[in-house]
Amino acid sequence: MEPMSKYVDSPSGNGFASLFEGFSSRKGSKGPKKKSALSKLINGWIDRLLGAASDGSFSGQEEEYESHRTTHDYIWNTIGYTAWGMVFPILTIVVTQLTGAERAGMFSLAFVTASLLMILANFGVRTYQISDVEEKHSFADYCVQRWITCIAMVLVAFAYCNIRGYSGEMFTMCFAVCVYRAVDGLADVYEGRLQQKDKLYLAGISLGVRSLFCFAAFSVCLLITGDLGIASVVMAGVGILFFVVLTAPLALLETPKSRKPRLSSIVELFGQCAPLFIALFMYSLIDNMPKFMMEGMLSYDNQLYFNALYFPAQTILMMVGFIYKPLLVRMANAWADVKRRKMFDLFIVVIVVVIVAITGVAVFIMDWIGIPIMSFLYGVDFEPYRQLSYIMLVAGGVTGIIDFLYQVITVLRKQNVVMKLYVITFGFSLFVPWMMISVVGLPGAALGYMIVMSILAVLLVMEYVKVRIAYARNPQLDEEEARAAQQAAQAEAAQRAAAGRRNASAGGVGRHGSSGRGSVSGRHASPDRGAASGRHASSDRAIVAGRHGFSDQGSEPENQGAIMHRRPSESRIAELDAEDRERARRSLRARAHGAESDSRAKARASLRARKERASRREEEGGDGFEER
Repeated sequence: MEPMSKYVDSPSGNGFASLFEGFSSRKGSKGPKKKSALSKLINGWIDRLLGAASDGSFSGQEEEYESHRTTHDYIWNTIGYTAWGMVFPILTIVVTQLTGAERAGMFSLAFVTASLLMILANFGVRTYQISDVEEKHSFADYCVQRWITCIAMVLVAFAYCNIRGYSGEMFTMCFAVCVYRAVDGLADVYEGRLQQKDKLYLAGISLGVRSLFCFAAFSVCLLITGDLGIASVVMAGVGILFFVVLTAPLALLETPKSRKPRLSSIVELFGQCAPLFIALFMYSLIDNMPKFMMEGMLSYDNQLYFNALYFPAQTILMMVGFIYKPLLVRMANAWADVKRRKMFDLFIVVIVVVIVAITGVAVFIMDWIGIPIMSFLYGVDFEPYRQLSYIMLVAGGVTGIIDFLYQVITVLRKQNVVMKLYVITFGFSLFVPWMMISVVGLPGAALGYMIVMSILAVLLVMEYVKVRIAYARNPQLDEEEARAAQQAAQAEAAQRAAAGRRNASAGGVGRHGSSGRGSVSGRHASPDRGAASGRHASSDRAIVAGRHGFSDQGSEPENQGAIMHRRPSESRIAELDAEDRERARRSLRARAHGAESDSRAKARASLRARKERASRREEEGGDGFEER
């Protein structure tokens, strides 16, 4: 052991300082402690934010994260949306455990209201934005439009809370949750920008991190204070904080700088996406009408029971989507091919049977272990609501059929008629749940919900049958569409072939080489392209995200993304047909004339060769050879 005098009598004159330095050097002899990867990531992000702030521009900074990372896109987007989607159900469980069923019902209604108004904030723009690959509208246009809709959402929420007569904790909680959802709506346009630039995984990280921290902040605050209003305000504040320090800077730093906003472009955005917004809002209103009807007629704890039973029903809808959405491209291709329409019908039958089977399995699981698990999670006895849970699960299966049939009608390009069906169903939703709740209370809300959704499902089935009967009675409709698609594709292929021949001629390629290439790409390639670029050419893009998409001119709208092929006019088709026939006749005449000329030239050359051989033999042998 080293003597203390070594440090006390140090020449530096500061013995205690030398003692501390010696102790530190001996203790740290193993080297400095390494920082964790998370610490490095957070410190690096803070440095990057401060650097961009000091430069006075976020958009002018160099990008650091790669694009085109498909695996990361899938994983992080799934994580982000799962975290975002589970906030409401898990928070409902937390509130029930900490405050009881009555106040949990109040919180559930506030969240339902905020989620409905969030449709106003989003305005059906997300898929329209991410499909605008040529950036017809600048990112600044989308931002201004989204700020307008989010401010409108907050104002509507404030007015709604006053109209409903909310006060005290209920007013604070409902308005704060609406602000939290408005922040989600505002962040959506920035995360859409990342997706537009093929960095969806960054959008998923932003969404997941913001959702998890908001959930944690709400839970901790509620545990400490026991006040739902304060916890909701804290949750909204944390959402705003992470939007400012993560979501918005990430989109600005990792995407190119945008053009300045234009008023005409912003107005056009509202016009293009208004039909989809109306459809989404109306469907959500129909879906949530029993919950709004229950307010004022039943106590708030019934809101908790209804929403707790509603979550498993929505799980059926999610599972159905996972099953049928990967098959939508094949279904669209089957519909585009007139000869494969029976396979299209078979797809529909199989998916409906699968939905029925999933619903049956869900009912079995609920009867077996579902009710005990729900009672444990919520801390409330759900045994009296066992029969009610079966009704809600059946209603969930019906909503799965509705979701699938809407996609089917979208493939048929008849989605515009869905608005009429929504209007009819909305009329039923205004009085059916009210009548049922008035008679039997909470079971009436579940029965009314199932009846209304069943009406919508029946209307969608009738619309599909109507369309199929129309095509069966008028097969020329299919033939005309297929012919128009094929002729348009042939004309396009002919233009490409002509351009290829011109390029080949310029590069020294001979006549026969270019004509061969033109024959292959013009005649044989066009039928394949005709099947892919006709009326249903963009069916693979038409079903990407979207449950309630609407077609528009040149970009994909929300939850559908369909860029419809524009059919040429009948006169243009006839003109193209005549040109093709004339071009074919000229080509045949040219080939026939060429073949005849080649044959005559070969015959003359053969005759000359035979005469030369005969003359040589006469000169050499004198055998009197005579040519026959």
